[in-house]
Amino acid sequence: MSNFSDLVARFIELISLLVPIVFALTFLVIAWGVINAWIINGGDQQAVERGKNIALTGVIALVVMFGVWGILAMLQSSLF
Repeated sequence: MSNFSDLVARFIELISLLVPIVFALTFLVIAWGVINAWIINGGDQQAVERGKNIALTGVIALVVMFGVWGILAMLQSSLF
């Protein structure tokens, strides 16, 4: 790495590789929470409530991650 621009480019490449993995893991956590709450433990009110909380938290996390990903993409296209 000869300069700061190369360092930033490598960091952005690393983030670009990790973002799809994080999205996939978040989606899997949401899916497992829903399956566990409504399909496996459908009659248990506490399990259903936990599933709702997991689903809501996961959706909020996905929205925030999409927002951050979009902002980073705009910064990357405008700065580099």
